[in-house]
Amino acid sequence: MTDFLSPVTFSRRKLIGFGVAGMTNALLPNAHSKETSAHNEEGVESHGLSTFGNLEQPADFKYFNYVNPKAPKGGVLALSPANPTFDTFNAYVLRGNPATGMSLVFDTLMNQSLDERDAYYGLVARSVRISPDKLTYIFKLRKEARFHDGSRLTAEDAAFSLNILKSKGHPVISQSLRDLVKAEAQADDILIVRLAPGRSRDLPLTIVNQPIFSQKYYEKRDFEATTLDPPLGSGPYKVGEFEQGRFIAYHRNKDYWAKDLPISIGQGNFDIVRFEYFADSQVAFEAFKAGAFTEREENIARVWATGYDFPAAQDGRVKRATSPNNNIPNIQGWVFNTRRKIFTDPRIREAIGYAFDFEWTSRNLMYDAYKRISSYFENSELAASSYPSADEIALLDPFRKQLPKEVFEEPFVSPVSDGSGQDRTLLKKANDLFIAAGCQRRDGRLYLPDGAPLEFEFLDNSNVFERHTQPFIKNLKLLGVTARLRIVDAAQYKKRLEDFDFDVVHDVLMMSWNPGEELRAYFSSTTANVNGTRNLPGISHPAIDSLVDRALTATTREELITCCRALDRVLRSQRYWVPHWYNPVHRYAYWDLFDKPENAPRFDTGVLWTWSWNEEKAKKMNFKGR
Repeated sequence: MTDFLSPVTFSRRKLIGFGVAGMTNALLPNAHSKETSAHNEEGVESHGLSTFGNLEQPADFKYFNYVNPKAPKGGVLALSPANPTFDTFNAYVLRGNPATGMSLVFDTLMNQSLDERDAYYGLVARSVRISPDKLTYIFKLRKEARFHDGSRLTAEDAAFSLNILKSKGHPVISQSLRDLVKAEAQADDILIVRLAPGRSRDLPLTIVNQPIFSQKYYEKRDFEATTLDPPLGSGPYKVGEFEQGRFIAYHRNKDYWAKDLPISIGQGNFDIVRFEYFADSQVAFEAFKAGAFTEREENIARVWATGYDFPAAQDGRVKRATSPNNNIPNIQGWVFNTRRKIFTDPRIREAIGYAFDFEWTSRNLMYDAYKRISSYFENSELAASSYPSADEIALLDPFRKQLPKEVFEEPFVSPVSDGSGQDRTLLKKANDLFIAAGCQRRDGRLYLPDGAPLEFEFLDNSNVFERHTQPFIKNLKLLGVTARLRIVDAAQYKKRLEDFDFDVVHDVLMMSWNPGEELRAYFSSTTANVNGTRNLPGISHPAIDSLVDRALTATTREELITCCRALDRVLRSQRYWVPHWYNPVHRYAYWDLFDKPENAPRFDTGVLWTWSWNEEKAKKMNFKGR
């Protein structure tokens, strides 16, 4: 499903799957592995970073085992992004609607493996040496690194980039870099990064995942400006032709300085990666059927079940496939803006949630293709279940007086209806909660304790959820609640979210296997009132702040699991959202123009980075796409 998400949170390696960049976790490689690290009195040196364990790839690895090292270069991969438009190429500041794919233009110190949950290997950085106190990281850069104009990429550029992103970058980035004390160049190929004591566990990977800009390029340019001037980067692609709000094409840099590195071999195989924009999801699907773009991940169950009966799908020119989703699923739902007086009482938020009949929605609108979400860490060992353990209680006990009783019992789960669409039992529970919260009913309408009518607006920038929202609104009306759905254009939607000018909005949270900095971005009081925040509900609770801080500094996987389970209990008890559903598999359709490597990556579909163009298939099909 689509959502409003700043592109600054997207990893270059997980652009298609919308993986999280700067929101994964970094510590040190396992100190006992001779292949991944070397010891001396100055600390640990490594060719990569990982969390709580070894890197799977040794320092001398040749290429990843999920690629075809001999994959041909050429052809066009055409995709359609979630965002309906764009008006700037500056994807790393708050202003504007950035074009999808800008991360293809910029290199980073390290890049993520698609086969490991949280492993990063050197790209611009050949290696990193970590001080014993883990507060100083010394990166040795590759001297062959070059920007697209042929100028050398140096440690001065890397330091400039980190420092300016901390001071002027998008709030999601600047907040995640708050414990970066300073980045400085010791030499052209030596970057020193100093971190503050008590820094979050995942700050090092946040740092190695940031784009590297040319310092000289920005000497006469405003870093914070919106612009449609193609930026100077050093990555595998350059901005090519584009039409604002309609399409953008990225052209493979055939002289890419890193094309022969192990981390690049067999990847980035398409000569052109093109994104086609459509304001409406149905229009986008019709365009796919006509070949306007050539691969789409199908997130609409109705379309997957009934929409692929067009000629190209029937005769095999369009293929469909599924693959296991081994990641924690996108955690999506309708979230309440608790900054608004109407939503300050959790009982009112819970009552509203009882009016949504998931079982009816699943059977009638989604072909029972999804599973209901209850946890913020759904489908993982991080999710709370049963009664809390002794270790969880130890974390929760200091806040017992500020927490509801259920936190110390079984966690709240999404209600299960009778599937009728108007479950009387659930609607009665909703009514009882409204009354308990001090609401009153007059002339068929429900009023808040202060006498204001209980009414609100669902805000969205797409009609994707209209079929799901309208039955929800109908049930709310039965309870005397007036709710409306408003769909606005992308620019207005983005602005209203940035200014907290909304009641209820659809949101998606993306959790990593070892969550760290994203927890602060999503749930901490420090981000609750920052314009452009990812903490859309405005969550601000001392117990949550404490648990987030503990999770960010957990030194073992077991400790992190305990923190996340306790955090999950508190978040669920506060009823910040009406949970949606998740897809246990990736569903994707594509025109049969491509080759895939023998082994698919475990944590990504691999479409953008590992697939390649098959010219013989294209000629045989006489493909007439753009």
